[in-house]
Amino acid sequence: METDKSYGAHVVLVPYHGQGHINPMVQFAKRLASKGIKITIATISSKAQILSQASGSFTVATIYDDDTEGGVAGPGGFRGFLDRFEAIGSKNLIELIEKHNVSEHPVRCLVHDADMMWASTVAAKLKIPRAAFFTQSCAAIGTYYPMHCDIAGKEVPLPAFTVSGLPKLRTPHLPSLGSDTGRYSPLMMHILRQFDSIDSADWVLFNSFDKLEEEVIRWLSRVWRVRTIGPTVPSAYLDKRVETDVDYVFNIHNPKTDTCLNWLNKQKMGSVVYISYGSVTTLSVEQIAEIAETLRRNSYNFLWVVKPSEESKLPSNCREENSDKGLVVTWCPQLEVLAHDSVGCFVSHCGWNSTMEAISFGVPVVAIPQFLDQIINAHLVEHVWRVGVVCKADESNGFICGEELERSIKEVMNGSKGEEIRKNARYWKELAKEAVSENGSSDKCIDEMVVELVKPLC
Repeated sequence: METDKSYGAHVVLVPYHGQGHINPMVQFAKRLASKGIKITIATISSKAQILSQASGSFTVATIYDDDTEGGVAGPGGFRGFLDRFEAIGSKNLIELIEKHNVSEHPVRCLVHDADMMWASTVAAKLKIPRAAFFTQSCAAIGTYYPMHCDIAGKEVPLPAFTVSGLPKLRTPHLPSLGSDTGRYSPLMMHILRQFDSIDSADWVLFNSFDKLEEEVIRWLSRVWRVRTIGPTVPSAYLDKRVETDVDYVFNIHNPKTDTCLNWLNKQKMGSVVYISYGSVTTLSVEQIAEIAETLRRNSYNFLWVVKPSEESKLPSNCREENSDKGLVVTWCPQLEVLAHDSVGCFVSHCGWNSTMEAISFGVPVVAIPQFLDQIINAHLVEHVWRVGVVCKADESNGFICGEELERSIKEVMNGSKGEEIRKNARYWKELAKEAVSENGSSDKCIDEMVVELVKPLC
């Protein structure tokens, strides 16, 4: 836990409960703390327990007890959990902030995940500055915002941003959020709620950096007060200015760190294909079988992450048949894997965190996006940043055949196009490091925010 000392200001951060939301916001919190800001992270009890064990530069507060009040598996499923979290969490968040406001460290700003717009309502009620934190790419948010305007019956304030050549976005099969009765699916309607009060935010923060998404950042900056603060990768892998920032604090599964790194240490430089679909994405038995057969058939060594919930889908003899060239694990320390010299490419679903990590480490990508923002990110990977290729799926079912996966891996790992991709990957790696280094674009954005936070109250 942090020790007693003087602070320039006090910021409360409210992350969404998923791993892909918590880690980027906690990384931002570490950056603020390194610049003299007191940090309190307010979250649900199950996540607070984990964060408390790893905290050093911040304190943790519980604003919703998912053990007693019910989590995602409780009454009403996912929708019921969100409704309870909003009702109880907002009440407890108000009490938390009011308690601090009569202490020597009153709260000067509330940073909330953009998915939790009720936290913005709390900030407005208490008359404190607020920042909405997006964990998706600027391009994804720029694509969604005109949809919000459509639903709200208002004009987009300027010509809509479009991503040239972008394939049709698909909606995933995730926990039900209601019946599908309108133009947009219930899930998309839930996503678009992020924008309900975004126009009143004092800052709109993105885990990105200026040179990576220049065009859309310019567009968004004409609508909101946009600040890029990424990549939110631990400082030890980039600028090394935050001494204690060596890893993420939250892992949904137990990574097989020693197993993975010991195996990678025995492989040749750039020889390993790393495959991981993130903490949320699920694959069909048929799709996993296609991947397994592709890996068995080609000559590349591989490290394949198959989550515990997906292990039963593996072909029965998969591990045995590939023991000489491959390693299958239930989870791995992705940062350390991507930073390892033996990794030659990353077969990824292109969730935004994984995409930013690949860019930060200069690792070429074979993209297999499943839905929504992943499709946007994958498109940027191939056609804008040119650091990888997108596997072409069957449009009717989104299925990737083994031959297509094998072709894509070979294209990235070998040949003239592969060399160009690797060159581009190294280029973006340097720009990512530059962004968070002293006087880099993201560092300046954070400094500018800190200056405003520490100003004396009028």
